[in-house]
Amino acid sequence: MTRFLLLAVALLFLFLLLRATVRGFLAGLSPRPGRSPIAARDALVKDPECETYIPRRKAITREVRGATHHFCSAGCADRFAARA
Repeated sequence: MTRFLLLAVALLFLFLLLRATVRGFLAGLSPRPGRSPIAARDALVKDPECETYIPRRKAITREVRGATHHFCSAGCADRFAARA
């Protein structure tokens, strides 16, 4: 019985340690409010026409009906504007 209790406590400790480690790792992956301007330019944006993701710095930006959209190509931007 004592062995079982010691094993249960050890497993609980390992679980809590692993959970804290994973949470710390995932917290490091989340975006931070004070991101650098370079990181903001390299953020991925979704093309509303073909639904591909492209870096913001390479995207073609157009304003359609008062909203700013980012496109992967001029063709996608033209098709989207024609549909809107």
